[in-house]
Amino acid sequence: MTKQDTNSPASGASQDRVLIFDTTLRDGEQSPGATMTHAEKLEIANLLDEMGVDVIEAGFPIASEGDFAAVSEIAKQAKTAQICGLARAQFGDIDRCWEAIKHAKNPRIHTFIGTSPLHRAIPNLDMDQMAERIHETVSHARNLCENVQWSPMDATRTEADYLCRTVEIAIKAGATTINIPDTVGYTAPRESAELIRMLLERVPGADEIIFATHCHNDLGMATANSLAAVEAGARQIECTINGLGERAGNTALEEVVMALKVRNDIMPYRTQVDSTKLMNISRRVATVSGFAVQFNKAIVGKNAFAHESGIHQDGMLKNAETFEIMRPEDVGLTETNIVMGKHSGRAALRSKLENLGYELGDNQLKDVFVRFKELADRKKEIYDEDLIALMRVASDPESDRIKLKSMHVVCGTDGPNEAKMTLTVDGAEHSTEQSGDGPVDASFKCIKALVEHSARLQLYQVAAVTEGTDAQATVSVRLEEEGRIVTGQSADTDTVVASARAYIHALNRLLVRREKGGSDKPEVSYKDAG
Repeated sequence: MTKQDTNSPASGASQDRVLIFDTTLRDGEQSPGATMTHAEKLEIANLLDEMGVDVIEAGFPIASEGDFAAVSEIAKQAKTAQICGLARAQFGDIDRCWEAIKHAKNPRIHTFIGTSPLHRAIPNLDMDQMAERIHETVSHARNLCENVQWSPMDATRTEADYLCRTVEIAIKAGATTINIPDTVGYTAPRESAELIRMLLERVPGADEIIFATHCHNDLGMATANSLAAVEAGARQIECTINGLGERAGNTALEEVVMALKVRNDIMPYRTQVDSTKLMNISRRVATVSGFAVQFNKAIVGKNAFAHESGIHQDGMLKNAETFEIMRPEDVGLTETNIVMGKHSGRAALRSKLENLGYELGDNQLKDVFVRFKELADRKKEIYDEDLIALMRVASDPESDRIKLKSMHVVCGTDGPNEAKMTLTVDGAEHSTEQSGDGPVDASFKCIKALVEHSARLQLYQVAAVTEGTDAQATVSVRLEEEGRIVTGQSADTDTVVASARAYIHALNRLLVRREKGGSDKPEVSYKDAG
């Protein structure tokens, strides 16, 4: 039995197993502005582990002290998933990676080097010198760790003969997984499949290791390319939640998992991912990254199971399979969107939140229930989306030192736009009045006047949670100060109030980051391939 065959399920099962390698915490976090806090990384890693992801690429340990600390802690807390760290083809990188992941139950070192003509020019290595570097570094990694993955960065633009040569070298040096990255999203599905077939046919020892595929979505073909590679013989897909990643993003985990599940008739492969947990982790990644999921996003978008056309609605009422190829509950959505209001009790709220994927202790429920009642007094009907927005604010324990006590805004077409605000800072009340270019600007100036900081506003984003004039607005604010990047969020039926609270939320998190020290700016980039 070949190594490719060993990915089949346990005895008695008939379908090949496809490993899901999640890189949300590494490649996904490379999206400009998507930096997560240490606690958020641990939370997402735990959700991925519980969902059944096979491999979690937890970060790039040599990039910064913060990255090293997060990878190390994730390695210690992981229950089932393999924990992987990224390392360039340098001994120092590999050693640092091993130090971070060595406490994991099943650690993996992922080392790489760019093999295309464009990437070979970066470290100024000729083909023979690069081949020697690959042999030395993969051998070094294997001496430290039994589970070694090697990637020829920009593989899809590397000469076929040289790609086969380097893959053979990596296998002989001890690599157990060979990942083939489409680094710039250039490949089409047919090419993706042909590349995997070529390597399996031409490279000695290729049948003894696992081939993986890592696709970017620059031409909108990442999912199709990944599935084509699987059909050709790849047995690991590298992907991220919501397709988060640089430029146009990566292959979306939820898309490949559900594609293999729904179209198992023509793609007879299985994963061990619990698809009913997809919606919850999608929402959480969107929250901590500050990257909202587009409404028409496949699988996890708000409109993925919505039907407005009269013909579609009629068909759905008669038979859901008329216009739906999968059930909402398959991805963790409840079948009904029961409207709640001010007469709904604590038990009903707990039940509804559990259906939405939130499990709360008694103290957490008490806090959320107070917020729920405040919202119900201002908004007659409260939908699932309102509760999700409520949880985004209620689930963060860091928003304590600075609190909004009161604010009053004057705005309009005539006269100045002014804001009066009172904040409680470390228990003491402070007030100010400021004018600005609109009510939000005036409110932000009040906060700046009351809480001294030099943070720069990187992102201000507003989205309506539900429809109607009484809809809540969800506001995201991203601040950067001396390399520390924080995101604050809030939701309110008053957009200006939500904006002020989101800014305050970000500042509270910034204060925590100041105390802990460190920077979010990587000291080393994975693109520094020297």
